[in-house]
Amino acid sequence: MSSDTITVPVPATTGQRLRARRDRLLANPKFQKWAAAFPGTRWIARRRARAVFDLCAGFVYSQVLAACIQLRVFDLLLARPQSAADLGRSTSMPEAGMMRLLEAAASLRLVERRGKSLYGLGDLGAAIIGNPGIGAMVRHHALLYADLQDPVGLLKGRRADTALGQYWPYATSGDLSEISEHDAAAYSGLMSRSQHFVAGEILDAYPLEKHRWLLDVGGGDGTFLSHVADRWADLRLTLFDLPAVAVQARARFAEQGIADRAEAVGGSFLHDALPTGPDAVSLVRVLHDHDDDAALAILRAVHAALPPKGVLLLAEPMSETRGAEPVGAYFSFYLLAMGSGRPRSLSENDAMLRAAGFRKVRRIQTRIPMLLQLVVARKE
Repeated sequence: MSSDTITVPVPATTGQRLRARRDRLLANPKFQKWAAAFPGTRWIARRRARAVFDLCAGFVYSQVLAACIQLRVFDLLLARPQSAADLGRSTSMPEAGMMRLLEAAASLRLVERRGKSLYGLGDLGAAIIGNPGIGAMVRHHALLYADLQDPVGLLKGRRADTALGQYWPYATSGDLSEISEHDAAAYSGLMSRSQHFVAGEILDAYPLEKHRWLLDVGGGDGTFLSHVADRWADLRLTLFDLPAVAVQARARFAEQGIADRAEAVGGSFLHDALPTGPDAVSLVRVLHDHDDDAALAILRAVHAALPPKGVLLLAEPMSETRGAEPVGAYFSFYLLAMGSGRPRSLSENDAMLRAAGFRKVRRIQTRIPMLLQLVVARKE
């Protein structure tokens, strides 16, 4: 008897057959031409054409944004509306080059025309000014773009020496104790610049006045706990991160004058036991940096550190967030280039939390779910 596996085709359902017919219809050039001309479908065809163009031109859009940030165009326009000639003189850019940049930025709502020759901030440019972490990430994206030059090779696992893997050494380093304070300062600084807004979202959604001791696992240079300390003066605070990172947190706590109630403990949450006894633990943008086995190990370590009725605050961007689905695509490729982790949906995180021993799991709404989702899990 042959050992070859015989694959029996599975009959398509009615829904699958209808979707297949729809796909063939939408891909047909004659139908596309008809839809673009017919009044009842013309607006749909134009909207989809714009969406396809945006997909093709997205890299150019991101480079327009990068140029504006590098040249501090938004900061200059915040002071006053200016002409291309004015901005060119301030940035050592020829007027023709600055005009080209401003016209492109205006089409993306980063700036806007003010009268005949002046430009001011557009609504999206103003939003970027209000969140300094965006500018830091845009500058940082040069590393991501270098890694994405060969996306197929990256997906096939042919790239082991990515720029992002070197920038985030904990993602690929075999010996975490070898990470230097210099390397840790680079990535911790980037996280810190975007942590201010994230901290406000979390603490507005889940006040901590009912707790006595918060342990922030993977807390970086202590930016999140610094915000917690400003709101709740009686809360004991502990940060747990790699030894090279904990040094930075201690310096921040001393500078803020909270070293008497905020400590930083050095260690690896993948290999070392967490401090035991806190009635609240936070994981802020940590879990999605790790592959499934490591993520589950982190959650089990948190569960072991908590007393009965202790809570875990899990806060990070999540895939399949309604209205923000592209966020999952972004983090999927970013973390692939970094060398570890993946974005998970609410349901995936829920299943992982329950596998770690948590039983009462609930989501708390944040103002900007695209930025992060907040899940609270209680230990019984």
